[in-house]
Amino acid sequence: MYRPLDVASSVAATLVRALSGIQVQSGSLGARPEQPLELYEFEGCPFCRKVREALTNLDLDAVIYPCPKNGPRYREELIRRGGKPQFPYLVDPNTGTEMYESDDIVQYLYDHYGDGRVPLALRAGPLTLLTVALPGVLRPGLGTHYRPARAPEKPLELWSFEGSPFCRIVRETLCSLELPYRLHNVGKGSPGRDAFVKRSGKMMVPFLSDPNTGTELFESADIKAYLEQTYALPE
Repeated sequence: MYRPLDVASSVAATLVRALSGIQVQSGSLGARPEQPLELYEFEGCPFCRKVREALTNLDLDAVIYPCPKNGPRYREELIRRGGKPQFPYLVDPNTGTEMYESDDIVQYLYDHYGDGRVPLALRAGPLTLLTVALPGVLRPGLGTHYRPARAPEKPLELWSFEGSPFCRIVRETLCSLELPYRLHNVGKGSPGRDAFVKRSGKMMVPFLSDPNTGTELFESADIKAYLEQTYALPE
């Protein structure tokens, strides 16, 4: 996609959600999980978007297993694990909980890692469903369909937050190539921002680290190009 149009449509996708998934609800954070959560999802799924926004709001990391349509790996893994190809699907190794249904997952996250109060942006019924679906209209097909790619030996790492239009571009690419990654949420007000700055040198996202090659880089366009060159296969 033409870069200015790519960025503009991603910014619009953020605005239709009224900037949800940008700010950590610092006064509402609860216990912190000892082990990262696991999420089977795909970027273009509106129900998955609700859960990713909750992860940013609650400042929770997660291992993301992208499940684009026709993906050969994690969709099949999910069917073996949960019994059906329905998204999102949350695995919490801290409690032994595994579950489908975005509303149930969001409530679970707020009950266990927040104060139990789900914000209006995530519980407004039809309005929530409409606005979480609009980014898919603005960016049709992106982060939805599988493109042939080789699997990395180790999951990548991404510092991001859901509402960032530039992070969205990178997550769409990771999803389309079915590349698993550890998502480090560093929304505004995140207690993890100081540690991130010490590691990376500045507060800027997205930031990708690939332990398979030793590559680390900022800038969504550069990250997207790197992922394409390193993992994409001829179609």
